Amino acid sequence: MSRSSPATTHTDLPEFPMSRQCPYHPPAGYEELRKEGPLTRARLYDGRPAWVVTGYAETRRLLVDRRLSSDRTRPDFPVLVPRMAAAKLVALVGMDPPEHDVQRRMLIPSFTVKRVNELRPAIRRIVVERIEALLADGRREADLVPEFALPVPSTVICELLGVPYGDHEFFEEQTRRMLLATSTAEDAAAASAALTGYFDELIGAKAAAPGAGLLDDLIAERLVPGELTRDELSSIAMFLLVAGHETTANMIGLSILTLLEHPEQLARLRADEGAAPAAVEELLRFLSVADELQRVAAADIEIGGEVIREGEAVYLPNAAANRSSEAFTDPDTFDLGRGTLHHLAFGYGVHQCIGQNLARAELEIALYELATRIPELRLTEEIGRLGVKPGGSVQGILRLPVGW
Repeated sequence: MSRSSPATTHTDLPEFPMSRQCPYHPPAGYEELRKEGPLTRARLYDGRPAWVVTGYAETRRLLVDRRLSSDRTRPDFPVLVPRMAAAKLVALVGMDPPEHDVQRRMLIPSFTVKRVNELRPAIRRIVVERIEALLADGRREADLVPEFALPVPSTVICELLGVPYGDHEFFEEQTRRMLLATSTAEDAAAASAALTGYFDELIGAKAAAPGAGLLDDLIAERLVPGELTRDELSSIAMFLLVAGHETTANMIGLSILTLLEHPEQLARLRADEGAAPAAVEELLRFLSVADELQRVAAADIEIGGEVIREGEAVYLPNAAANRSSEAFTDPDTFDLGRGTLHHLAFGYGVHQCIGQNLARAELEIALYELATRIPELRLTEEIGRLGVKPGGSVQGILRLPVGW
């Protein structure tokens, strides 16, 4: 009997999302789901059943299947945690083609490999400045989450967009209120409104006095000719700012922790800057911080011996796919020499992360510079005391106290 049978009661299903026990390993419940098959059922916080896809091949197939919708304005779109219904991150990630494709084409030129390579000297400058600040005045300890992992990508995305970095405390706090799984719907709605208002004012100011940055370019090239409305541009800017610093900040912090916990792998990175790109790919696969990709079926889909019915919720946790033995040998082993090229940390298909080239560059530079400029770096507290972000949010740690 299919697990989609009406005989299955929702109260018997495991709860989803699931939380990690170890910061750099997927929830133990993913392996339990995998034992049931590549697709199985779980229960969301409001009692709604949802498909959870743990098979690597099935995840790739579904991520390019146009019968799965990303449109967050659909009334049947699933809500993973209460605040998701209130957080208005609908640009790009919350849209379907053709609207999605129009916006993506506008932004792609700013995130190509060529453009990101032009930004590498600026990224390195930002990273080195942060490391020098850590070392100033003979300091021997720091919390690398607020003092390194967060300000590096926050500064980079501000410079790229043309957003004043002096406002970073405001938008970082609003981002936390929007994305933290434990935030209430009211908190997320208030944070979303605050950010929307901020960008509306900033767009008005830039329209009157243009500066340098992607936001200025979009005002001149898209807003003024009428290709984008002001509301649409505000939504795009908010999405780029939030996504551009939140996921990379968590990835930097968790990558540093993982390397410190695997000193032999850290030594490989420190010994050869040329190893940084491969190291980053393995870290992306191993950590999968942007987990729990969500969709809703716009039509029936047969896959993996099951039938996903129209209107049913579908979750594709890439942390499960990236630890699949069908795609990766010894997938739970962290190995910088693995040569990983086909992980799903950035998604797959039309919604593959538009900022992946920028994120790779930031990670390569940040991790190599930190490893070589502070070679004595060590964790000063037990890993169990660092705090792990709960399921339903970008995965990461709350603190990263280190000494040298």
